[in-house]
Amino acid sequence: MAVILGLVIGIGSMLGGFMAMGGHIDVLWQPFEVLIIFGLAAGIFIIANPSAMIKKTGSAIVQAASGKAPKRKDLLELLGCLFALMRDLKAKPRNEVEAHVDNPEESELFKKFPTIVKDKMLLNFICDYVRLILIGNARGFEIEALMDQEIATIRKDKQKPALALGEIADALPAIGIVAAVLGIVKAMGAIDQSPEILGGLIASALVGTFLGILSSYAFFAPMSSKIKTISEKQMKPYLITKQALLAYINGAMPQIALEHGRKTIETSSRPTIDEVESEALGNGPANDDQGRRATDKAA
Repeated sequence: MAVILGLVIGIGSMLGGFMAMGGHIDVLWQPFEVLIIFGLAAGIFIIANPSAMIKKTGSAIVQAASGKAPKRKDLLELLGCLFALMRDLKAKPRNEVEAHVDNPEESELFKKFPTIVKDKMLLNFICDYVRLILIGNARGFEIEALMDQEIATIRKDKQKPALALGEIADALPAIGIVAAVLGIVKAMGAIDQSPEILGGLIASALVGTFLGILSSYAFFAPMSSKIKTISEKQMKPYLITKQALLAYINGAMPQIALEHGRKTIETSSRPTIDEVESEALGNGPANDDQGRRATDKAA
């Protein structure tokens, strides 16, 4: 919604100002200039990126436009899932916990956290490190280094579409100049015509430069920045998981380890301790009698 609102305000102000100066909107509609500019941009994008990246960029644009990032309730659900896992790690036999992480889609524990199950990458991240905890041979600093490396890899992968769009944004002003030069070449072919005709041809050519600069700085560059912002927000669940599991590995009780994870959330969307207790702890698997007994035992 913010993307649409920004485009409406920006383009509306530009066109409104142009019309207020006495300009005619129909002059700006030059379909062949549009074809040259965006056709070249599309070709460059296809040359520079594999098909998987093209699809990923399209998906990233949709996610950025819709603001698809973890919300407060999603983070609460994640905290509840982590607490349930750490509680079971503390109180239940190894084979019972292994059953959850070996087949999370069929696990009764994970079924209570549908948002986590839908996010396959995050689900695999959680399960992989719970397995390492179950093995018990890896030390805390070794797991932390491994987590940091994987998180850096995931972050880099999520930001690739932003880099790809950024390259197109950098190229578009020059592509606009190419379209303008072609328009000037056409105008020079009509140098013997009247000033009215020649002026119209030159104006049409200059629209190419205008469109190249406009699309670069008014859409592609802001969208690249928006994708970076959204991808960074999408990394938050991994950082929460890292801090909570590392605290547990280093000897913290599940409730305390969960607080380590909660503290990584920025203050604007961080759930309070009371919210975590009532939502994450109260409404997750720990709300049944067995869960309460396991929690009491762990404490």
